[in-house]
Amino acid sequence: MGVVNWSKKYIFIFLVLDTIPIVLYKYLDWTWLAIPWQPIALIGIAVSFYLGFKNNSSYDRLWEARKIWGGIVNASRTFTIMTRDFITNEFAKEKIPEDELHAIHKTIVHRHVAWLKALTYQLRVIKPWEHDNKEDSDLRKLGDVHHEDNHFEKIMPYLSSSDYEYVTSKGNKASHILSLQSKSLLDLKLKGLIEDFRHMELAKMLGEFYTLQGQSERIKNFPFPRQYATVNYIFVWIFLILLPFGMLNVFSDPSHAASSWLLIPFTLLVSWVFILMEMIGEYSENPFEGLYNDVPISTMSRSIEIDIRQMLDETDLPEPIKPVWDDSILL
Repeated sequence: MGVVNWSKKYIFIFLVLDTIPIVLYKYLDWTWLAIPWQPIALIGIAVSFYLGFKNNSSYDRLWEARKIWGGIVNASRTFTIMTRDFITNEFAKEKIPEDELHAIHKTIVHRHVAWLKALTYQLRVIKPWEHDNKEDSDLRKLGDVHHEDNHFEKIMPYLSSSDYEYVTSKGNKASHILSLQSKSLLDLKLKGLIEDFRHMELAKMLGEFYTLQGQSERIKNFPFPRQYATVNYIFVWIFLILLPFGMLNVFSDPSHAASSWLLIPFTLLVSWVFILMEMIGEYSENPFEGLYNDVPISTMSRSIEIDIRQMLDETDLPEPIKPVWDDSILL
């Protein structure tokens, strides 16, 4: 039912488009409206190939985004246990109490949570080519994934006041949070709380986070090529408008007067299948816009936060994000 509800506008449009030709053909005797089926079938074949190409390409973008965020999940866990176990008094010039060590671990891990949140908010900024009608905007607000400038205030509890002031003065906030992590790790190395090899391993993890962020930004900031998306959309609609005219002769059996009305349900079904394939490809192009078919980065970010903070034995944790709309959609 969710799929039907998603495409209900088009079902109504096709019902009107498919009814008009049969009414004109049957009651006004406009027999010239009947078009030979063969040329329309050729258009349908070409459209099918184009749809297949577009959907495969859109799926590649979606699946790459999912792999990127799967990498963020695994790298975040690795970075947390390395932070917890590498930053010790073992090589320290001046040993510090265990509670101060734990505070250092907590600062770094919380700063990483701030990076996750900042990256998520940046990826939720709507681009001109992304979907932003009223229904889509309402869904984003329902799931609290709509972008607002004050969303970055939500990272304040995870940063010191100086760090927060520094980050909010920058454009790419997520990138500069990682820069702060690098400065912090260097300071710990100079104090002897991280020996050289361990510092290099932690620095490699920051490089991995930069890579994963850059891959996410590449998908977000570079749209599916418009020459493919727009032309395919036009071809689909040309085919769907011509379709009922080509079906008039197919369902015009003189011996069965009622058979001509079968044109409406059959044409409606074919039209719905084609437009649904077009919509699936179109909505899979942009996997970070916060809608039905996207990678649920807000949910994943919250899950990572809970997971890595539990590694530090924290208990004041946020609740997992729940699905919206009858527990069916994760955002």
